[in-house]
Amino acid sequence: MTHIADSLTPRELRRMHAEGTRLTVPQGWSLIWERTPADKAYLIVAGEVSIQRDHVEVARLGPGDVVGEMAIVNHKLRTATVVAATPLEVVHFTAEAVERLSEQIPAFREVLAQTASGRLAPA
Repeated sequence: MTHIADSLTPRELRRMHAEGTRLTVPQGWSLIWERTPADKAYLIVAGEVSIQRDHVEVARLGPGDVVGEMAIVNHKLRTATVVAATPLEVVHFTAEAVERLSEQIPAFREVLAQTASGRLAPA
């Protein structure tokens, strides 16, 4: 899986971070809930999240991964719940910020599309 930071220039990374808000999240907290509207996404800076469907873990993601973008990009309800498996440092993005970054940074848009298609591919 491609990490978003690997595909962006230092200037694009600074722009991306400027669009978001850095947060710390305690272990066990849910960032995103399955079957809810897409209103935010997160870049994981430190720590791991558990991706769950119907309360069953289907994946773990860590630093450099983005979560929550699929529902924003596809204009659909959330397909999974995202829970902090460890204490986290994340950058929080509103849906508007994700859309703005997708328009302004082609590499950001491409990585989101690749990530979304990879997560939707059959196992």
